[in-house]
Amino acid sequence: MEKKILVIEDDPSTSRLVDYSLRHEGYQVLTASNGLEGIRKAHNEAPDLIILDVMLPGMDGFEICHRLRSEPDTAQLPILMFSAKVQEIDKETGLKVGADDYLSKPTAPAEIVSRVEKLLAKKKRDTPTQEKVSG
Repeated sequence: MEKKILVIEDDPSTSRLVDYSLRHEGYQVLTASNGLEGIRKAHNEAPDLIILDVMLPGMDGFEICHRLRSEPDTAQLPILMFSAKVQEIDKETGLKVGADDYLSKPTAPAEIVSRVEKLLAKKKRDTPTQEKVSG
C-alpha cells in the first residue's frame, strides 16, 4: 500500500516539484495551499506524513504544526517543515512547536525524498505492533 503524503505549500512551483519528486518514488500526494485546507485534509485524508511550509497565507506553518500536535487524530503524524526561513531561530521554533524535521529551501528533490523516507521509517519503528490474542 502506497504511503500518503500531504504537502501544505502555497507556492505552486515548489508544490509541483515536491509532488513530482514524491510521486516518482511511488507516494500518493495530496496538496493544500493554505493552513485551514491543510488541517482539514490532515483530518479527512489520514496522511502518513505532512510536509509543511512555514510562510503560508492566513496561518503560518508554526501555528498549523502546533494545532496538529494538539489534536489526538493528528498528534503523532510525522511533520517535515520545509521553508525558506533558514535562520537557526526558525528551525528551533519549528522543532519546538512539534515538527519532526526541518528542511531549508531550496533543496534537491532527492533530499526531500530522503527526509520523508527517514521520517516514515522512524514512524514505523515507533508504532507499537498489534499482537493478536488467541483464545
